Amino acid sequence: MAEDNPLEAFRQVLGGATRALAGEPEVELGYSADSPVQSGKTIKVPIPGRTLPPEQVAEARGAADAFALRLRLHDAALHQRRAPADVTARAVFDAIEQARVEALGARGMDGIAANLASGLAARMRSDPIARARTREEVPLATAVALIARERLTGRAAPDRAAPGLALVRDWIEEKAGAELDALGLALDDQSAFAELATRLLRDLELVAPELPPESEPEEGGEEEEGENQNEGESDEEREGDGAGPQEQMEVRSESQAGESDQGDTLDMDREADADQEGGEGDEGDESAAPARPNRANDDGTPRFDYAAYTTRFDEIAYAATLCDEDELTRLRAYLDQQLTHLQGAVTKLANRLQRRLMAQQSRSWDFDQEEGLLDAARLARVVVTPGQSLSYKVERDTAFRDTVVTLLIDNSGSMRGRPISIAAISADILARTLERCGVKTEILGFTTRAWKGGQSREAWLAAGRPPMPGRLNDLRHIVYKEADEPWRRARRNLGLMMREGLLKENIDGEALLWAHQRLIARPEERRVLMVISDGAPVDDSTLSVNSGAYLERHLRQVIQWIETRSPVQLVAIGIGHDVTRYYARAVTIMDAEQLGGTMVGQLADLFDDP
Repeated sequence: MAEDNPLEAFRQVLGGATRALAGEPEVELGYSADSPVQSGKTIKVPIPGRTLPPEQVAEARGAADAFALRLRLHDAALHQRRAPADVTARAVFDAIEQARVEALGARGMDGIAANLASGLAARMRSDPIARARTREEVPLATAVALIARERLTGRAAPDRAAPGLALVRDWIEEKAGAELDALGLALDDQSAFAELATRLLRDLELVAPELPPESEPEEGGEEEEGENQNEGESDEEREGDGAGPQEQMEVRSESQAGESDQGDTLDMDREADADQEGGEGDEGDESAAPARPNRANDDGTPRFDYAAYTTRFDEIAYAATLCDEDELTRLRAYLDQQLTHLQGAVTKLANRLQRRLMAQQSRSWDFDQEEGLLDAARLARVVVTPGQSLSYKVERDTAFRDTVVTLLIDNSGSMRGRPISIAAISADILARTLERCGVKTEILGFTTRAWKGGQSREAWLAAGRPPMPGRLNDLRHIVYKEADEPWRRARRNLGLMMREGLLKENIDGEALLWAHQRLIARPEERRVLMVISDGAPVDDSTLSVNSGAYLERHLRQVIQWIETRSPVQLVAIGIGHDVTRYYARAVTIMDAEQLGGTMVGQLADLFDDP
């Protein structure tokens, strides 16, 4: 069959080559009409036309090789620990690491190098750098990555990117030329390469410079205790790097940045944007010449009177890693069985939402395409000249589809039973509905790893119970569905909410910051964050040693910052408790049975807004 279908033969060959290059037999290669994307071991690349045009084949090969090399040569846990929290700095850090991976993988392999060059050229066609006319329009991550690629491989930037790159090249070279020159010396060592990349970010004023030892605050024996403790934590972190797929959380707050300054330099790099985005950094920007491209016009990362005693035991976990596949399948079946009678009602509401959303989209088409939907107006041509391939049409994307929605679900113990079940099934159906409308959806959950404190509290007790320690529990933030992940792949993950023992305590402020940080890094122009909770944040361990309003005050500060300073649209639904006292745009329902309809209604109202 493959011999008669060149496209199918190409798919099989490319899939085998990708698995071989990645060194992962479980890699699944798929095809899409959208941009290339990777989620775990699933890779999607642009599908070439049936006649296999050489430039489209090269683009697919380049995207597949880039993702395969990242799976083989990239340590995600190490990268996460060293990555900064600031959005612009993180984008540059990620882009430099990808340049390292591709340079290392292409070394001595001309075929892979040519494929990667074709993939890069294809990406540059849609990258903003190809349309940039001023320095401010140049995406800094793209520019730095292209210059780093030149240093590492000796290959010039694609022609489409050259004019935009020229606008910022001199500024980047002046600021970070020495670090760019040194990157090639650490090509084989990701840790050393990441250290050089962090220095490069400091040179470009994307993260704060290191403090000299004499400038660190002196607080007496308590400070020294914290420092010694953090040093011990750093050692344990290094020993546990390969212990599991869970990643350490980043908590973006001023107090934490100070705590990290006492610890190892890795933590300071990750937190440094909290120090540099304040008033002093802004004053420096006004006098700097030339101005750094893509610098935000506000104070960036929020700064709150809030801290965590330690973040060493926090985790961001993917649902599939928290229980085995058989249990996850059983939990999903239990969820479906429990809500059989409710699913029909919520589905009707979701269909109503879909009709409302689709009605807002004006459909337009591109004709005379190599593939797509058969154009009825070209049927005569197909009959008369069957060899004519330009007989298809493709629907154009509309601005409305450039939207992403995050559902952040409270996974606290008070949600146990009917509320969490309805929240899970409603999120499941809404994700499916929005996917049909071309709107990407992310589903997240938040809870803690233990009741009444965990290892964080034990560390605090061992340190002699220093006063006002801040948050004293181990966070667990759960990713049920990523925005780029198809609904059918993530559907089973929502059954995890039915697992006994998962739901514990809730620290809403940090969960909101985490979800917001993920959302703000998305490329979509419109971002919506919907929070589903049943009341105020509660953590007995934290509240027993801090002021009674410690967590609630932080939540209010985070909400106020997002609602007034962020482009993210924030809406909340409270179950049984009034959340309108926290959120400007919120609704409270007294019966969990109303949740599905309320979620649909709130989203429909948001999309109706101009």
